[in-house]
Amino acid sequence: MNRFILADANKCIGCRTCEVACAVAHRADGDVTALNDANFTPRIHVVKGGDISTAATCRQCEDAPCANVCPNHAIRREHGFVHVLQERCIGCKTCVVACPYGAMDVVTYQTTRNTGAAVNVLVNKAQANKCDLCHTRDQGPACIEVCPTNALRCVDRAELEKLSAEKRRRTALEAGALYI
Repeated sequence: MNRFILADANKCIGCRTCEVACAVAHRADGDVTALNDANFTPRIHVVKGGDISTAATCRQCEDAPCANVCPNHAIRREHGFVHVLQERCIGCKTCVVACPYGAMDVVTYQTTRNTGAAVNVLVNKAQANKCDLCHTRDQGPACIEVCPTNALRCVDRAELEKLSAEKRRRTALEAGALYI
């Protein structure tokens, strides 16, 4: 099982600090002051509803549906995580439809296309955008580092099994208390 980021909705306050940290961590220059509506493309998204909020991100699926449907094989599992090879991505959105967690986005950005003539043309290019566990950062995922309530953590198989065992234990204790 791949590592992935797990959010605790009981701790999340919906501040969106994780989104900002993610967007900055994936900027080539790392400049937070250069963020604007056009280039704010976090790979984690805070979802709010009623009195609860939580962060939604890629679950790094073992048999990743996004990778399985990509017509250009632009999404691959390498080095323990699923990532997008942007140079191969055509922005077709097939991965967005296939993702069972809603963790894939397709974002557009402006780039220069060489037309072969002396004039280069500005065009919009679409590309898939998903959590890559900040694999280029030595400190690990930026969202976890900045979360003010420690609502985010990176889990692996051992951690997930530990959480599951604890949940079963609590449920058994609560059920036992009902019969006393």
